[in-house]
Amino acid sequence: MTDIFMPEGYYIGGRANSEYVSSVEGLLRAKEQGIVLEGRVLLCDSDHNLIVELGGGLTGIIPRKEALMSLENEETREIAVITRVGKTVCFKVLDIEKTPLGEKITLSRKKAQEECYNEYIKKLEAGDIIDARITHLEPFGCFCDIGRGIISLLSIDCISVSRISHPAERFYTGQYIRAVVKKTVRHDGRIALTHKELLGTWEENAASFRQGETVTGIVRSVEPYGIFVELAPNLAGLAEWREGISPGQCTAVFIKSIIPEKMKIKLVAVDSYSCENIPKKIQYFIDDEHIDFWKYSPDSCEKNIETVFDDRFDEIKI
Repeated sequence: MTDIFMPEGYYIGGRANSEYVSSVEGLLRAKEQGIVLEGRVLLCDSDHNLIVELGGGLTGIIPRKEALMSLENEETREIAVITRVGKTVCFKVLDIEKTPLGEKITLSRKKAQEECYNEYIKKLEAGDIIDARITHLEPFGCFCDIGRGIISLLSIDCISVSRISHPAERFYTGQYIRAVVKKTVRHDGRIALTHKELLGTWEENAASFRQGETVTGIVRSVEPYGIFVELAPNLAGLAEWREGISPGQCTAVFIKSIIPEKMKIKLVAVDSYSCENIPKKIQYFIDDEHIDFWKYSPDSCEKNIETVFDDRFDEIKI
């Protein structure tokens, strides 16, 4: 991603942003040059206008109609405006008017977002790898800022191959991640994301483990026939059933065998204990900016798990 279309909050502490927002002269230069700046929302008034803290004692106002870009036939939801209070927003300077009480500085978040949408997001293709920032977590997935506050959904089943019960087991709010464009704006005007394709294939993950080792894992599910233990976000093994083990616990497991042909790792649970649910640092296996195809399963395995990034035959005009 070109760094001019990063998620909100990326620039607010930067020197360049501070130099523009701290004076009327700087804001005038930003207006003339069409530069996008950032500031923190102090409050939302009774008319749902956002009051933004700038710098040097200055504040600006984002009128309600300029607070959020909406897609065609989509209404601006009040909650989407109210929840910006206390958070960073991007904006363009619309107008600076001298009044008896000082300068009235009018800003537009909508115009900053429209520029990002038209010049960046609409040009994305399925398989493009982009930067995103987690804005909030829900049981069904997480919402990500993919540029200037424009939100995309990463569903829970696309986060990793190993199944989780909640996105908080992988991510935290405010975290920057990499993601892959799953569906482009040609479908409904919004981008859909996936993430698991960046976390390595079965073989890439299994290469970190050896038969005969005892390692730690996280219990993801307990079934009558065994216990599924996550060794890595994209790798799980099956341990023999043992009493007293519950999902969410950490466990020490002995690796009995690694079988690429069946994509299986057989384990024996040695011990289990409670562990804090703190998301670990993400290891990405792909450094490219685009992928067309991803195959999770080994070539020797009869079961084939793959992702083809091509939505040309799924196009819906908007």
